[in-house]
Amino acid sequence: MIEKIGIIGAGQMGNGIAHVCAVAGFDIQLSDINQEQLDAAIKVIENNLTRQVMRGKIGEEDKVAALGRIHPTTSLDTLGDVDLLIEAASEDEQVKREIFSTVCPKLKPEAIVASNTSSISITRLAASTDRPEQFMGMHFMNPVPMMKLVELIRGIATGEETFKMVRDLTIKLGKTPANAEDFPAFIVNRILLPMINEAVYTLYEGVGSVDSIDTAMKLGANHPMGPLELADFIGLDTCLAVMQVLYEGLADTKYRPCPLLVKYVEAGWLGRKTNRGFYDYRGDKPVPTR
Repeated sequence: MIEKIGIIGAGQMGNGIAHVCAVAGFDIQLSDINQEQLDAAIKVIENNLTRQVMRGKIGEEDKVAALGRIHPTTSLDTLGDVDLLIEAASEDEQVKREIFSTVCPKLKPEAIVASNTSSISITRLAASTDRPEQFMGMHFMNPVPMMKLVELIRGIATGEETFKMVRDLTIKLGKTPANAEDFPAFIVNRILLPMINEAVYTLYEGVGSVDSIDTAMKLGANHPMGPLELADFIGLDTCLAVMQVLYEGLADTKYRPCPLLVKYVEAGWLGRKTNRGFYDYRGDKPVPTR
């Protein structure tokens, strides 16, 4: 039975996962190597909970109780008694492997380990742990408190009991699980990221400007956000990382990352989180950069 949850990584995804788990009544150990990141995460969670109170989604007492269940820590030693560990670090296989090799020996033998990876092979990640049967993918969508879907991915070794427990937890969190096979980028990003990459190619080839591409997809395909605006929201570094996983994993030229996407990432223009991407966010309203 899952009661205590450990989360590694207090960034955008980690704090969102901590938020929904705490609201659902679970005790959370939120771990990050950076104390400033933890402080920022708690502030973001508090603000998002306040927004939910104002919208009537939860009561003030629920907000206070949820915040009381989240215990920020810079030490992995506090994760020894968690029933489930969710890794939500950056989308870099080497980083994730190093985390698992460090943290798995500290966990109790029956603890389940899940990765929030959006594209990396679950089977490969599981093989780098001491418990492949108790390892699987649990890919939350961003922003976690608002998005209803969680992709559940079994590796080749994932046990049925592990899968069932994580699926039940997903439903308890008020999310809808979707089962995906362990192929590069799973379902959502296998479809979404090539569309974003194609939008960048459309910009790169001069078919349309940033504004015209986003307007065309919002009004022509009824998308709530244009593909370039969405890329900035996701983070251009994450978009590039997923495209590279698709390109390397499926060896098909249709997944080749657009050179313009590479150039933006090399410039450090990663989207909203750096205040510049396909739009410049430093003024009162976003301005296209091309």
